[in-house]
Amino acid sequence: MADSDLVPEQDLPRTRESLAADLRTLGVRAGSVLLLHSSVKALGWVCGGPVAVVQALCDSLGADGTLVVPTHTPDNSDPAGWQHPPVPQSWWPIIRAHMPGFDAMLTPSRWMGAIAEAVRTWPGARRSDHPHTSFAALGRAADEIVAGHRLDDMLGDTSPLGRVYDLDGDVLLLGVGHDSNTSLHLAEYRVAEPARTRHGAAFLAGTARIWTTWDDVELDEGDFDSLGVDLDATGTVTIGSVGSAESRLMRQRAAVDFAVGWFATHRAPPRSP
Repeated sequence: MADSDLVPEQDLPRTRESLAADLRTLGVRAGSVLLLHSSVKALGWVCGGPVAVVQALCDSLGADGTLVVPTHTPDNSDPAGWQHPPVPQSWWPIIRAHMPGFDAMLTPSRWMGAIAEAVRTWPGARRSDHPHTSFAALGRAADEIVAGHRLDDMLGDTSPLGRVYDLDGDVLLLGVGHDSNTSLHLAEYRVAEPARTRHGAAFLAGTARIWTTWDDVELDEGDFDSLGVDLDATGTVTIGSVGSAESRLMRQRAAVDFAVGWFATHRAPPRSP
């Protein structure tokens, strides 16, 4: 092993107990609903990995709290819109015909991180049944948060994001930035006449696999970093460290309400069809 591969001695291992203490110091509220976006790598070396992180989060929330994570499946979508990377047009009908139907119990999330996957598979976790933008929840309000996730309201008021808003929950960005702050998409639904587009995904109706399409808001996180700089400047975001990770904690309502006004000022109105 090269010297460059060694962990510095002064950077002590993170533990369930030390992470829970950091979360409480940051301001995680016992009994609250907490929507988490995270990077386990940003925390430093964690004794127990993602499992210990989830335990620490549950410890800080207490028996009456609820942990919520995105468990999105962005690969279960219309390949005509894929950009990272795009696929040949000749593949599109094959993908639409053979993409496995979304199964809330079996389908893994993609690109949501190891902590989100640990929550998804945790005993007692509940997951919404949206084939593209599902969420998983663990705790007292889990069933309420994931129920009734409408196909044509991916990240709107009837989605788990809207439930977190109704319950006055918090958002924790654990080692990630505002570009991962999914709650800002809820604000996109609340601007006047948001742009809309066609979406597609495969899902299960009983045992039958179905490819379906629907109209919904056109999502765009391209300016979330700029929005986040201005949101941080309002003083409503608590910034601190959890393990080695720079983290941000905020009330979701404050973030979403601010973003609605920010979009009205900084985004051009959608063009008429």
